[in-house]
Amino acid sequence: MFLQMKSITKDFGAVKALDHVSLEVDRSEIHGLLGENGAGKSTLMNILAGTFPPTSGEIYLNGILQENMTTRKSNELGIRFIHQELNLVNDLKVYENLFLGEELRNKYGFLDKKEMINRSAEVFKRMNIDIDPQETVENLDTSRKQLVEIAKALLFESKLIIMDEPTTALTNKEIDNLFVIMRGLKAHGVSIIYISHKMPELFEICDRYTVLRDGKLIARGNFSDIDEKIATELLVGRSIQDENKENDNILGEVILQVQNLSCIPAFSDVSFELRKGEVLAITGLHGDGRGELAEALFGARPISGGRILFRNKPLQLNSINQVMKAGIGMVPRNRKERSIIKDMSILDNLSIAGFVNNRGPFVKKNEELKRFHRNKEAISIRVGSPYDSITSLSGGNQQKVIIARWLEIDSDIYILDNPTQGIDVGAKFEIYKIVHELAKKGKSIIVFSAEFPEIYKVADRCLVMYKGRITAELTRDELTEVEVMYYATGSNMEGVR
Repeated sequence: MFLQMKSITKDFGAVKALDHVSLEVDRSEIHGLLGENGAGKSTLMNILAGTFPPTSGEIYLNGILQENMTTRKSNELGIRFIHQELNLVNDLKVYENLFLGEELRNKYGFLDKKEMINRSAEVFKRMNIDIDPQETVENLDTSRKQLVEIAKALLFESKLIIMDEPTTALTNKEIDNLFVIMRGLKAHGVSIIYISHKMPELFEICDRYTVLRDGKLIARGNFSDIDEKIATELLVGRSIQDENKENDNILGEVILQVQNLSCIPAFSDVSFELRKGEVLAITGLHGDGRGELAEALFGARPISGGRILFRNKPLQLNSINQVMKAGIGMVPRNRKERSIIKDMSILDNLSIAGFVNNRGPFVKKNEELKRFHRNKEAISIRVGSPYDSITSLSGGNQQKVIIARWLEIDSDIYILDNPTQGIDVGAKFEIYKIVHELAKKGKSIIVFSAEFPEIYKVADRCLVMYKGRITAELTRDELTEVEVMYYATGSNMEGVR
């Protein structure tokens, strides 16, 4: 056995994050580590990576006990951790990020820039991607940043690679390419611990699994011996009823009219209507302009043409503050870069949108605490103290805090851009339930998502985008994965440039 983590326990004060958890990984194995957000997966991997020590327990590599594990020692042993949250420095170039902390130097002791650039180019060529090593990271979109994170692990001679939700921001083509790379690594004796909430990916790429729940080991075995239903039930500890969107919604009047909206070159001539109580999905593939459209609807991206009517009156898009006061809220994609304020507490992160409508110059702490406890119970946020840092929470619980932030301002329209990114299956169903309840209360929701199962669970209607334009409007009855893919790939645009 290549890796053995035996009876690992980790206490954070009175909180027991891990309770005698064991994990075994063979050489040349892709091992799926499963669990809901807060189950202890990241804590276990951070102990393996030397980020912090276990309270008790032992780690063996090739049968040798590894004591006093640190991040440097972990790296020297060939362990690399690709974190779910991007850990890149936006102001540095790609190659500088790849070698950060492990810079190459020439015989005179100076940084060997040329060699680092060449090695960076080699790893990108091996990955079959065309990222320029000398590009500044802030100029890359999120999927490219994720690939840079993966490249960091491949750049050095790794024996064990931990991949925590590596495909969250990747396109289907990029995911297929990643799986080719992973199989190649496996063939060369590298072991991989793969953490994901996407069941099809786990069953496609992984050999064996370990399931954690509430910091405890629940089950382990071969993926070939279970199916997705069993895996889901192991994750959440109960059977989840797979409820899809009910068709009995009574939609109200048109509340939003988007007329020939353009933001060149991202999207152009986008027009649609949104009714009261309607859940409208907007989908497509990478590069379709969805993300930019979501930002433009919220006033976060300047438009080059067109207009938006909200309750038959022109919506002023030159200020996010005005858009919010008009009655529109937004949960952005990529919470680390666009939502959480890492230096602030959970309490303040949850409350900050409400300050827009705050009367008076002072923050009322009692109201903040009431808001926190109300939402903690309403959407099951797993949290200790409201004064803890937002970064102390798992990714899924961070996302719940962000959703609660916007629910608190009681908007008429909610823009949800990839709202379940990095969320476990149980939390996804909780968010779908929130969407359904909002619609029943007469709220209107625009959900931007590339996941068809998600769209089918929540949408009354779906718009499909291709290269910055809406290519189809599908009713609930017309909504199938085949139809969505037909229009998302531009198949109906054959011969049209």
